[in-house]
Amino acid sequence: MIRPEIREGLHRWREVIAAGAIAVFGLWLLGKGWLLGPIGALLLALGAALALNARRRMRFAGSGDGLGVVSVDEGQISYLAPEIGGFVSIAELVELRLLSVQGRRMWRLRQSDGQAILIPVDAAGADKLFDAFAALPGMDVSRLLAAKPDTVVWARHLRVLT
Repeated sequence: MIRPEIREGLHRWREVIAAGAIAVFGLWLLGKGWLLGPIGALLLALGAALALNARRRMRFAGSGDGLGVVSVDEGQISYLAPEIGGFVSIAELVELRLLSVQGRRMWRLRQSDGQAILIPVDAAGADKLFDAFAALPGMDVSRLLAAKPDTVVWARHLRVLT
C-alpha cells in the first residue's frame, strides 16, 4: 500500500518523527492552563532534545549494506565479517580515526595495547557506534559528525607516570 521508497524514508526518520510528536504534544499542552502548562513545557523541551539527538544519530548512520556486522555490548565493540573482524574494549580505546581505504570509509579503533580493528562506516549495525563514541571522555559530537577521511576524530592522551 505504501511505496517502498516512502516506507524506507519514514523508517529512516522514525526517531525524529516520534520526538517531533512528543514536542507537538507538549506544545499543545502548553496552552492548557497552569496545571498542564508546565508539563507541556517539559514535554516540548524533551521532544526537542530527543529530536536533536535522533537527527545526529541519523546523520551518523551509514546505509547498513556494507560488509560485516557490528555490535556494541557491555563495553565491547565487535566487528565480524567473512574474512576479518575483531573485538575492542571501549575502556581501552586510545584512538578513533576515520580512514579511506580503497575508496571506502572505515573507522579505525585502536586500543592501548596496539590492537586495532577497521570497521566499515556502512556495515550492518554501525549506527550503534554513535552512542559508544559519544560516551568517550572528551568527545566532541560535532567533530564526530563532521569527520573527514584520514583524520583523527578522538584520542585519549595517556599520561606517563614517573
